[in-house]
Amino acid sequence: MAGDCCGGCEASPTGTQDKAWRRALWIALMINGTMFAVEIAAGLSAHSASLRADALDFLADTANYAISLGVAGLALKWRARAALIKGLSLVLLACWVSASTIWMMITHALPVAETIGIVGIAALIANMTCALLLWRHREGDANRRSVWICSRNDAIGNLAVVAAAVGVFGTGTGWPDLAVAAVLSGLGLWGGLQIIRHACAELREGHFSPQ
Repeated sequence: MAGDCCGGCEASPTGTQDKAWRRALWIALMINGTMFAVEIAAGLSAHSASLRADALDFLADTANYAISLGVAGLALKWRARAALIKGLSLVLLACWVSASTIWMMITHALPVAETIGIVGIAALIANMTCALLLWRHREGDANRRSVWICSRNDAIGNLAVVAAAVGVFGTGTGWPDLAVAAVLSGLGLWGGLQIIRHACAELREGHFSPQ
């Protein structure tokens, strides 16, 4: 093995690019971990399905960023495998959110619009910050693309959460909140399938050095 690489080496980003990638991931990880705690507490207190769905998304992203930091610098096949795990976790999360939304429909709990709106705006700012940090890394391997896709989807989802707050306030019913939770689960499913497709393509086509 040339250069003492464990399991072989691949063409990798420059040291400066890799440091920027790790720094962006650490910042995104801290932002998402904090917002998970904020949203899960607000979602429970405000009886909001959309905030709970978004909180779980923040939790999934925190785990995803931690995984990405763990495999950064490893051979591409390991990063592709990590991306595959993340894609599968998103699909499972989408299924959980769908089941949770159905349960909320049955219980008919009315969410607090003001809480949804305030927390939704804070979450939007947090995710837009993460998306901007990760924008330059969106064209990398499947693992890096998976991180960008998650951040992009989250920013879009937060816009929907804010819209849910407006809808709940305007209609006096919980249906806008439930509708947004359903949209978030669909967005998570779509993003997860995208990540799985990219990762499987890299593993299938062998875009990494022989081990």
